[in-house]
Amino acid sequence: MSLSTQPSTAGTPTRFDSPVLDVVVPVYNEESDLEPCVRRLHAYLRTYFPYRFRITIADNASTDSTASVAHWLAGEFAEVEWVHLPEKGRGRALKYVWTHSDAAVLAYMDVDLSTDLGALLPLVAPLISGHSDLAIGSRLARGSRVVRGAKREFISRSYNLILRGTLAARFSDAQCGFKAIRSDVAERLLPMVEDTGWFFDTEMLVLAERAGLRIHEVPVDWVDDPDSRVDIVSTAVADLKGIVRLLRAFGSGRLPLATLRDQLGRNPLPVEGVPAGLTGQLIRFAAVGAASTLAYLALYALLRLGLGPQWANFVALLVTAIANTAANRRLTFKVRGNDGAWRHQAQGLIVFGIGLGLTSGALALLGSLHSAPTKPVELTVLILANLLATAVRFLLLRIWVFRSRQERRQEARA
Repeated sequence: MSLSTQPSTAGTPTRFDSPVLDVVVPVYNEESDLEPCVRRLHAYLRTYFPYRFRITIADNASTDSTASVAHWLAGEFAEVEWVHLPEKGRGRALKYVWTHSDAAVLAYMDVDLSTDLGALLPLVAPLISGHSDLAIGSRLARGSRVVRGAKREFISRSYNLILRGTLAARFSDAQCGFKAIRSDVAERLLPMVEDTGWFFDTEMLVLAERAGLRIHEVPVDWVDDPDSRVDIVSTAVADLKGIVRLLRAFGSGRLPLATLRDQLGRNPLPVEGVPAGLTGQLIRFAAVGAASTLAYLALYALLRLGLGPQWANFVALLVTAIANTAANRRLTFKVRGNDGAWRHQAQGLIVFGIGLGLTSGALALLGSLHSAPTKPVELTVLILANLLATAVRFLLLRIWVFRSRQERRQEARA
C-alpha cells in the first residue's frame, strides 16, 4: 500500500516493503506483563490498523527471563521483533530502536498498556498524512478520562507547570507513555536529545517545540498501574537536572535548533491583509519601534530626575536597544530559537552605538546652540534624532544582523 506521509527532501526514501508503523515497547524485567501486552497490541493492530506494522520489544538490560519471552513472541508473530540492550534506560532504548527502524512512523507505549489502545490510530494518523511531526497522548487534555491516585495527579500537574514556567513548554503532558514521531523528524531531532532515561520524552518535545515542529495531542483514556516500578523521587530529581541542563544549552546557544527549523520547521502561514517581505517587515518594525520609543522616552524622563541628559540618554537607549533587538529578532525577522542570540545582541549593540552617536550628537549640537534648552525642545530634538537612528537601525538589522543563512550561502556561492 502506498504511503502519503511527507518525507524530508534530504531523507532516505521509504521502501515499499517497510512497515508504516513501528511500535516500540521498552521493557526492564517484565517477564510477567510482556506476553499479554504484546498479544493484546498485536491483536489490536491486526484488526484496526490498515497499514503494515511492526512491534519491537526493546529489552534494556533485563536480568529475569524477559529476553526469553521476547524471543518466543518474535518467533510466534512475524510482525514482532526484539532487541537486547546491555544498559538500562528507556530513553536509550527508544533512541536506539527509532534510529535503526525503517518505518515511516515510530511510536512507543508502556508495557502496562495503561493507555487505551483506541487512541493509537488517532495518534499516528496525523503523522502518516504528514499533517504533524510528533504526536503525544495527553492525560491532561480536555476529553481525557484518567483513573489514578491524588498523589500521582498532583505530581503530574506540578511537573507540567514547572515545564511551562521554566522552559515555556506549551504541550500539556510530557510523561504519558504514548507517543509517536515521523522517522524523517526523528533522524534530525534525536541526535540532539541527550537524556537516556525518563526525561527523554520531555527533552524531545521541548526541542521539537523550539524548532517549530508541530505536536499533535490526543486525549486518552488512562488507568494507573498500581504495580508501577517508577521511582518517583529519583525520576523527579533527574527531571529537574534535565531542565537545568536544557536551560544552560538554550542560554549558550549550542543547540542547532535554527538549522532544524530551516529543515523541518513550520513557518507561520501568511495572513490575508498583512503584507509579507519588506513591507511586512517595515510594518512590524514600525510597531516594535513605536513601543521602544515610548519606553525610551518614559525611561529617559525618569532618569533625568537624577542624571544629566547624556547619561540619561545612554542608559535609556541601552536598555531599550537590548529589548528592541530581541523583539525585532522574533517579531520582525521571524528568527526562532536561541541559536545566534548572543551574536545578534552583540551586533545590535553595535547598531546601538551608531544610534547613540546620532542622538548624543544631536544633544551636543542643541547644547552648543542653546545654553539651557527647555525639556520640550530637548525631547523634540531627541525624537527627530531617533527617527533618523531608527531608519539606519532597520537597514542594518535587515542587511547585516538578521540576514538569513540562505542569503549568506547564496552570496558565498556568487
